[in-house]
Amino acid sequence: MKNTTATFAAMKARGEKISMLTAYDYTMARLVDAAGINAILVGDSLGNTMLGYESTIPVTVEDMIHHGAAVVRGAKNALVVVDMPFMSYQASIEEAVRNAGRIMKQTLCAAVKLEGGSELAPTIAAIVAAGIPVMGHVGMMPQHVNQYGGFKVQGKSTQAAQKIIDDALAVEKAGAFAVVFECVPADVAREATERLCIPTIGIGAGSGCDGQVLVNQDMLGMFDDFKPRFVRRFAQAGKLMQEAFKAFDREVKGGGFPNDSESFAREPQEVKRLY
Repeated sequence: MKNTTATFAAMKARGEKISMLTAYDYTMARLVDAAGINAILVGDSLGNTMLGYESTIPVTVEDMIHHGAAVVRGAKNALVVVDMPFMSYQASIEEAVRNAGRIMKQTLCAAVKLEGGSELAPTIAAIVAAGIPVMGHVGMMPQHVNQYGGFKVQGKSTQAAQKIIDDALAVEKAGAFAVVFECVPADVAREATERLCIPTIGIGAGSGCDGQVLVNQDMLGMFDDFKPRFVRRFAQAGKLMQEAFKAFDREVKGGGFPNDSESFAREPQEVKRLY
């Protein structure tokens, strides 16, 4: 059954957990969708996972549209949310609405996501007023990495924790249908979840959120150089893929691929010497 923003609201009301994974292309979107995952996030994390950047900062609106449209074509039932990249919504409310509309129009996604709390409330309200569903994002916000001085847990002090909760409440009041909590103490995310009427999606925010999201490359074990504390490896797909690539290399170089059953032949009467 097709997941919508209304599905999210109903699941929170029933106390059902929401599953969300990232995807950045048609093939991965089809696999995630077929697994029954409720939502797919086309995150600006594609800057790291797909484009090789060190952060999400260089990602453009064009990048998000290119990957977002491919994911939408592969997802039949999952709700697809596309990130608004750095500086696509911060300069002015008018530009934010215009870019959100462009992303939705050209990808056919169900919603956009942007980072920020109270200070972004007017922008969220304007985008929602334009008929575009918005997912909020508070706590550790990757687009603020240079401001933080690195990827660091947010909300450790009482004052900082209160700021995160206040930001989430402001995002809800502005009209967002859901909000992501990233890298915040579990008790902060749990309290916010209890106070909010909209669903919360956690990533490094404990089990008290209404749902969870992970980057698919992380949970599939496709990167060995770094594993965030909040990531669980649900498979070792990276090793499996490397083994397959090595087997292909051996078979090609050893003359074992392709064999006769993997090749095409002409009818015997047609086989004549070619000059």
